[in-house]
Amino acid sequence: MNQILTILIIGFISLIGNWIGYGVPLQESLPGILLLAVITLIGMGFTKILPFKSPVIVWISLFAMLATSPFFPGSEYTAAAIGKINLLALATPILAYAGLSLGKDIHLFKQLSWRIVVVSLVVFTGTFLFATLFAEIVFKLQGKF
Repeated sequence: MNQILTILIIGFISLIGNWIGYGVPLQESLPGILLLAVITLIGMGFTKILPFKSPVIVWISLFAMLATSPFFPGSEYTAAAIGKINLLALATPILAYAGLSLGKDIHLFKQLSWRIVVVSLVVFTGTFLFATLFAEIVFKLQGKF
């Protein structure tokens, strides 16, 4: 129940942020926010019924890709509705929630020492560089650059 409430609160804050920050009217943003919430809840529910443990983000991403793929009924509407939600309007409340979650476990974070900073920097740098390299290769293959 806490997860559902959290998703609804994040959706509401994203809805307001999309309206104030990017000028998208509430009635245009609402279907996209609701679809994102439903897809998230389906992915979360699916992981609970699986007989093995797997990351929630895998199933949420899979269901989101299926819902917007061309063969799925209503995919054009789903993609258009979600397309009206600005990424930063959606990311801001999620990152704020993550920060608050980290705050409650600050004593555990302190136990990790300075090495976690080094590991994080290496992971972030590697992710960025390989994503850039991958994008560069794909753009070269497509003849865009």
